[in-house]
Amino acid sequence: MGKTKDNASIDYIKLFMSSIKKNLSFALLLWFAGLTVVGVFVVYGAICFKGFCLGYSVASAVATLGAKSGSIFIFSSMLLQNIILIPTIFALSISGIRLYKSIMKDKRRDNIKLEILRHTCFCAIVSVMLFLASFIETYISSNLFMSTINIL
Repeated sequence: MGKTKDNASIDYIKLFMSSIKKNLSFALLLWFAGLTVVGVFVVYGAICFKGFCLGYSVASAVATLGAKSGSIFIFSSMLLQNIILIPTIFALSISGIRLYKSIMKDKRRDNIKLEILRHTCFCAIVSVMLFLASFIETYISSNLFMSTINIL
């Protein structure tokens, strides 16, 4: 803890770029998995992995810091961006699964192209939400965490 308190300077640009890279690579994985036939299993696996990681992080924070301090840590550092990130990931996953089902149901070439275009446009629009989640994670959550670190 003392190291975090002493090192108050944060390179926000590097942190923001890292967060964008992480979020967009995950979105790209979901987009690509939605385009492939076996990608539905990848989509389900990616959602399970993301849920497991988030749940494990919350459980570790509560187990390590205790209920009160762990809850303060979770609310200050993880909650805000995940309010946007989790529905966005679910929306991307549902779009990919719908694409898969529409390809399997109707195999005409023109319809497949249209569905892929819809899926791609939806993923591009949803990527804006991922930028917002990265912004919140970088600038709001990190500052909120640094201000609440004295409470912990």
